[in-house]
Amino acid sequence: MHTELPLVVRAIATGVRPVRLRLPFRFGAVTLTGCPQLFIRATVEVGGTRRGVGIAAELMVPKWFDKRAELSHADNVTQLAVSAQIAVQAYLNDAPARPFELFARHYPALMQQGHEQGFTDLTSAYGQAVLDRAVLDAFCRALDLSFFEVAGHNLLGLQDCALLPDLQGFDWDKWLKRLRPLRSVQARHTVGMLDELSATHEADDDLPASLPAVIRRYGNRVFKIKLGGEPAADVARLAEVLQVLDERAPGHRYTLDGNEQYADAAALSALFARLAALPAFAQRPDALLYIEQPVPRDQSLQHALPAAQAPAPLLMDEADGTLDAFMRGRDLGWRGVSSKGCKGLYKALANRARCERWNLDAERDNEPAGFFMSAEDLTCQAGVSVQQDLAQLALLGLSHSERNGHHYADGFGTAPQDEQRAFAMAHRDLYESTAGHPRLAIVDGRISFDSLFKPGFARRCDVDWHTMKPLADAATMV
Repeated sequence: MHTELPLVVRAIATGVRPVRLRLPFRFGAVTLTGCPQLFIRATVEVGGTRRGVGIAAELMVPKWFDKRAELSHADNVTQLAVSAQIAVQAYLNDAPARPFELFARHYPALMQQGHEQGFTDLTSAYGQAVLDRAVLDAFCRALDLSFFEVAGHNLLGLQDCALLPDLQGFDWDKWLKRLRPLRSVQARHTVGMLDELSATHEADDDLPASLPAVIRRYGNRVFKIKLGGEPAADVARLAEVLQVLDERAPGHRYTLDGNEQYADAAALSALFARLAALPAFAQRPDALLYIEQPVPRDQSLQHALPAAQAPAPLLMDEADGTLDAFMRGRDLGWRGVSSKGCKGLYKALANRARCERWNLDAERDNEPAGFFMSAEDLTCQAGVSVQQDLAQLALLGLSHSERNGHHYADGFGTAPQDEQRAFAMAHRDLYESTAGHPRLAIVDGRISFDSLFKPGFARRCDVDWHTMKPLADAATMV
């Protein structure tokens, strides 16, 4: 089935909707209460005869893509809007190419344009990452194939590429064909720094707010715990969280997320020392799976990390801003890297392939292996955003994923009722409507999604474009 099927992007539309959180979400030094969600719709022509329309959606989260103090939330969102506009201009009516070839053709110039605007790597890559998903959805629909079929037959067009010099000679066709997409994953619940740990305080709606109520409602067995950058306070908070988890979810596993808050190796070493002395950790050290991005991104690829002292592998997230970041970080102590929709599908595929190649090389040479990929969330919202993110991690074989959009927000938010009902009908396994409107369904800690295996990139219905605001209005939504 592997054949040349070039596409041309004939039309692109953008729009935004506001998302308001039901609970404040604190990550690092920032507390988020709301932000815009970007939607992109792409119309493509495939092989000169077939046409398809695709959609992608992603939150425009301030103070994650760019954490510089001198920039306001509105500044951050404006930058993300410009990143999307630049990508749209590049892709529209460009020469025919397969999906990956289109990405590879424009990636260097789009990153350079972003840097010239003063953007971070993550901001520079954002617009293309979202647009690529819309283009791929349109491509799949034009061919009447699912995302998993298109990937499995490498209709994506992944091949040797100057952007991936370390993967020269990698057999993409064989590797992609061998992947066996998952049909469900465990939901890794995010415990934010402001989250209530006692069941005595709950929200006014019918959704759980406290950690005990979350466990009772969803049955989570895997958790992600946010850190703030101060070793003593973080370990004290962690002790409280682990006490709840040991009581309410015995046998649980968890990850720690530093969100770049540990200023240097000395502070990180202090955290490791305090962790080692924590009784709850010492009783079950294997329950801690990894520690995510504890140091700032600008230090992550400059200095070796105290990885030998770490009680768990170190995973790169915000520092994974370019296609080669994980490759450069390997020799500095990074063992893992995150998959996130806002960072790009093709980067995730490249990094997953690297993990497999490096582990095989290490096994052959009798050296330490253990390179891995995780699935992380940035409050993926119900609908196209969470569905495409789930499809991506299912293809990559990631058995548990941070999921927090259903907790900090409430279902589809401001989406029209007809749109919400359409998604709930088309994806009955993924949403439940016991509260009168659709919300993500988590049963015994798991999310099931057989319905994502239909033609298209993980969606079976459309969004209401008449309710969208212009992209230029995005900065007014924070």
